[in-house]
Amino acid sequence: MSAGPRIAVVDDELHTRETVADYLALHDFDVVPLDGGAALRAEIERRVPDLVVLDLHMPGENGLSVLRFLKEEKGGVPVIMLTSTASPIDRVVGLELGADDYLAKPAELRELVARIRSVLRRAAAARPAAAGEAAAVAPAAETVTFGGRLLDLASRRLIDRRTGEEIALHASEFGLIKAFLDHPNRVLSREQLLDLANARDPEAFDRAIDVRINRIRKKIETNPSEPVFIRTVRGAGYIYVPGRREG
Repeated sequence: MSAGPRIAVVDDELHTRETVADYLALHDFDVVPLDGGAALRAEIERRVPDLVVLDLHMPGENGLSVLRFLKEEKGGVPVIMLTSTASPIDRVVGLELGADDYLAKPAELRELVARIRSVLRRAAAARPAAAGEAAAVAPAAETVTFGGRLLDLASRRLIDRRTGEEIALHASEFGLIKAFLDHPNRVLSREQLLDLANARDPEAFDRAIDVRINRIRKKIETNPSEPVFIRTVRGAGYIYVPGRREG
């Protein structure tokens, strides 16, 4: 059995599921083909996969419901959506729910492998260092405050300062926040943000970056409809107005 990352391929179409699973197995992934949301939930009780390739349009529990379950209840398992319609609506809704990437069906399998590896790299980079590694490196603490939220840059953890609760922050969201932190008080276009946050892909479109920023605002702004930290500059892009930085 492969010792590579464990990938769950969730698709109700047998031919698609087996084709994708066989191709990924050839590229040293440990693949679990599953025929729907119920099968995925049962598999997760045994072992949580490193990434899920998820068809959005399935009978029974649809892919968006499964995506919400993975992101809200299972620690933000990385997800690549597959959508047969490739419509902007599917992409936008999926991104709003926290999907890490998307690909139109029928998927070009070499591109799917490349995207899986890219998402796994981003997810690995977003994980806090293990306690032993952190002790050995002993980096200086550095935090940024956004009103009632505090972001620890070393561990990439976003904390509610009042309750101490951790707020899930996906790799793509942290990448965008870091891009803003590195370029304070400067208007950044959507194109620049895609490049700076390493979030570009061949099908990137303006609405995708807007969706990601809206997700970030919901997590760091007191009133997301009237943002204080990440502001829209009509016709130009976005600007970050710094909070307090310590460390």
